[in-house]
Amino acid sequence: MNLFLKLSDTPLDIQSCIREVESPSCGGIDVFIGTVRDATQGKRVLRLEFEAYESMALKEMRRIAEEAFERWPVQSFSMHHRTGVLTVGEVAVIIAVSAAHRAAAFDACRFAIDTLKQSVPIWKKEVFEDGEVWVAAHP
Repeated sequence: MNLFLKLSDTPLDIQSCIREVESPSCGGIDVFIGTVRDATQGKRVLRLEFEAYESMALKEMRRIAEEAFERWPVQSFSMHHRTGVLTVGEVAVIIAVSAAHRAAAFDACRFAIDTLKQSVPIWKKEVFEDGEVWVAAHP
């Protein structure tokens, strides 16, 4: 089991995340890259601000990865998430999963991003021209 987890207040490196999961025995690597978009619900987004309860976030990220390894024949798993202030176009999250076959990589990667958004204690504030709102808060 190859597992790479990272929370960072500096820009994420997509190629580094992919390199972590590359293997000659894997025929498929699925990658999800989440970026800051310029609008939400018709409102112009100026920036996002991410905060995390780091030790708990990393623990929950590990739990997600371990579940992915249990449910699918995944060889390697990498999950990197930004904290701090991000502007439009910046990368907020990268998940890369490798497996011998593409279906397992696709399924595990989708599970990882969906579960991360539901359960990892990372909070996002969207800042608009006319205000701000916290979203995706977890218990």
